[in-house]
Amino acid sequence: MTMWICLNSAFFSIVDTNIAGDKLLVRARRKGDIERVFPGAKVTRTPGRDYLYRAPVSREDVALTIADQVRGICYENFKNSVRDDKLHTAYSGFWHIMSRVQEIPPYSTTRRTGSLL
Repeated sequence: MTMWICLNSAFFSIVDTNIAGDKLLVRARRKGDIERVFPGAKVTRTPGRDYLYRAPVSREDVALTIADQVRGICYENFKNSVRDDKLHTAYSGFWHIMSRVQEIPPYSTTRRTGSLL
């Protein structure tokens, strides 16, 4: 199982790679994202891999930290809460791509015809 987490200050891919007992592998594309959300994580830089930064984090710490992020939501529009321009642009592109799998396009009342993608 893989999970993407889009926070307004960081983006992660979290996977269970059986690396060590109760640890999950938190992966990031940008330097500092893992440390920002998981202080004290032992981040390694991994050139040649799909995500440049990686850190094993206990499953419990991941669950508690992500739950804290959810409890801390205080915005009405996620994309507008993202202050980093590059991250905002990436999320806007992701929003647009994922809107294509919705049977009725955003802001429309007409069902899509043909392929969803």
